[in-house]
Amino acid sequence: MTSVSVTAVLDEDAATVRQRMREVEPFMRAAGFDAVRREGSHLTIENAVGPATIELSLELFDDPDADLAYRQEEGIFEEMDTTYTVTAVDGGTRVEAETEFSLGVAVVGSVLDETVIKRQRRRELNAQFAYLRGNDT
Repeated sequence: MTSVSVTAVLDEDAATVRQRMREVEPFMRAAGFDAVRREGSHLTIENAVGPATIELSLELFDDPDADLAYRQEEGIFEEMDTTYTVTAVDGGTRVEAETEFSLGVAVVGSVLDETVIKRQRRRELNAQFAYLRGNDT
């Protein structure tokens, strides 16, 4: 599995950060996805990456070590899990987001490779952190 991790310390208090995160649709849109649809614990996201449009079907799940967690049900990855952890620290809140993924065999060698996906995922996570700071991007 390949891992992408982004950490930031925000000036906002932990309760505010968690509340913004629980509003899952705007939080996911903040990543720059072209479309986000939610039905219960299921999310569908679409994103144009280069010449390809990627659609992922995601399932929100309870992770005792995370404040928000989801995994891919259908999409380009063989496996993909993302977790967000919020911790109060002196002067603010530490937020860590981690995505672990492995590409399906059909994707390897195409326009999308691990390097492209890692770079794109970092941009998405940093955009979500800007949203958590109250800076819609």
